[in-house]
Amino acid sequence: MANGLKKSYGPIEVKRNGNNYYAYRVSSVYDPEKKRARKVSGEYLGKITRNGLEPKKKAVLRSVFEYGNARLLWELMQDIIQGLRKYFPDSWKEIVALSIIRALRPTPLKYAESAWEKLYLSEELDANLSPNTAAQKLRDIGSDWTSQRGFFSSLIKKNSVIFLDLSSIFSESVNLRLAEKGYNRDHLNLKRVNFALLLTDGPVMLKTMPGSVRDVKYFSSVLEEFNLKSYTVVTDRGFLSMENVKKMKEMEIGFVQQLRRTSTLIDYSIPMNGKFVYHHRGIRWGKKEVDEGIYLYLFEDVKLKGEEHSNLIEMAVNGIEVEIDENVLGKIPVLSSMNVDGKKVYLLYKQREGVEQAFDAMKDELEDDKSYLSDDYALRGYFFISFVSLYLYYAALNLLRKKGLVGDVSVNELLFELSRVFMVKYSDGSTGLSEIPKKVEQLVQKLETDILPKN
Repeated sequence: MANGLKKSYGPIEVKRNGNNYYAYRVSSVYDPEKKRARKVSGEYLGKITRNGLEPKKKAVLRSVFEYGNARLLWELMQDIIQGLRKYFPDSWKEIVALSIIRALRPTPLKYAESAWEKLYLSEELDANLSPNTAAQKLRDIGSDWTSQRGFFSSLIKKNSVIFLDLSSIFSESVNLRLAEKGYNRDHLNLKRVNFALLLTDGPVMLKTMPGSVRDVKYFSSVLEEFNLKSYTVVTDRGFLSMENVKKMKEMEIGFVQQLRRTSTLIDYSIPMNGKFVYHHRGIRWGKKEVDEGIYLYLFEDVKLKGEEHSNLIEMAVNGIEVEIDENVLGKIPVLSSMNVDGKKVYLLYKQREGVEQAFDAMKDELEDDKSYLSDDYALRGYFFISFVSLYLYYAALNLLRKKGLVGDVSVNELLFELSRVFMVKYSDGSTGLSEIPKKVEQLVQKLETDILPKN
């Protein structure tokens, strides 16, 4: 029999294990120490039986899953997994799954189960995303503000700078009581749902509220609901009210707040002797104490001043007369409790742009899915899922920043490249990664993250 196998398979070696015999290919290599050829066992061929060789069973391809993208998000989520399990013990798996899906690609809620099953993480985390179950989970999450608030509070770090902003989505759903007509800058007579977002180096709180609630009123409720003592809160001009300013002083909360150019608090005659450069733009600044512990900072963006002056001239040439004090051109007034160098205040003010970008990302996704949200509780639950997905986005962005890669690759590009790493699962239960593209391998090395198994 051995001769027959040798004829079919070439040189072989037969090994015994108990009462069974197994065949292996063999080859020889030169051993320089012994100065002669040495036999080396190679590929396993199969089991030898009375009927001949019983070839080894070939693994049959069963499924291919996206692996690298979800694995990175899962690793980035480890900082908040404990909090999710603590505050949402019956829903944390579904929160994880829905949040990762939303972070990877906008997917209508009714297709969430299919999107989740494409990820290898679904083999390790048994989240139930059937349409009925997912809808009920959203209602459970949305109706439990106590757990949401506890989770948000666990994210807020002491002595942090917090950025706060308010936005909204429009809805004509008759089942959403949160959808109310309220003020909007475009003066559209539509119902809307407001939501507010707090961020530090990432999002730390999101809350929905009726569309009729104004910025100033909601800001006051945030101050009362969350303990922000020793924080510095950065807001836009829509939140300004002297009542809130006094309340922050009493609560020992610092603030940086942009003013409208028409505010009576502004003194445009402030000498602006300070100067610095921000993104290749020359900035002049001055400061004045307008009340005890409250300072008015006045910044002049020289390039912005030229652009605004040019626009006024163009409007005048086109027959559009605008009455404006040219002394305000290029000026950016900011009210603050901080008595520091003007550049520090200006940098905090400019960081608010990140909040606006976060809102844009959230609103794009929420607009796609709002028609599938049947009631207020489901909507509140979906906002929470969007919050966690936004947390993941910022975690990925901060990783890129830490490694100095922001200018080379975006978060979306990072997740797309990692989506090209697949996990293959075979019918015998074994798994293995697909071939890893060189670009992905280099990217993972630069990130210094251990998301790809060694074997």
